[in-house]
Amino acid sequence: QVQLVESGGGLVQPGGSLRLSCLGSGFDFSKFIMAWYRRSPGKERDFVASITQSGGPYYADSVKGRFVISRDNAKNTVYLQMNDVKPEDTAVYICYKLEPGFWGQGTQVTVSS
Repeated sequence: QVQLVESGGGLVQPGGSLRLSCLGSGFDFSKFIMAWYRRSPGKERDFVASITQSGGPYYADSVKGRFVISRDNAKNTVYLQMNDVKPEDTAVYICYKLEPGFWGQGTQVTVSS
């Protein structure tokens, strides 16, 4: 059974940092592009970042220069390091496996003073 389990969300102050983790199981993790999306209440999911099997990253313009996506294939884990966070980063952050697609349940990140 394919599973993606996110962790690391929480409350963080503007300008602060947070690292999210996504642990995959039930599939050959190293063979798939992985990605992070986010969703605010009442809105559609937006792309945040993706990473190729060998670690090549790609970012949405909104997070470029602030967030870093990485992966550890030995641990079946993809990370999202969130730096210099802003209130507009507040969302449920969701891990995604590409083609065939599979979504995690998400972890809440709230950026507030």
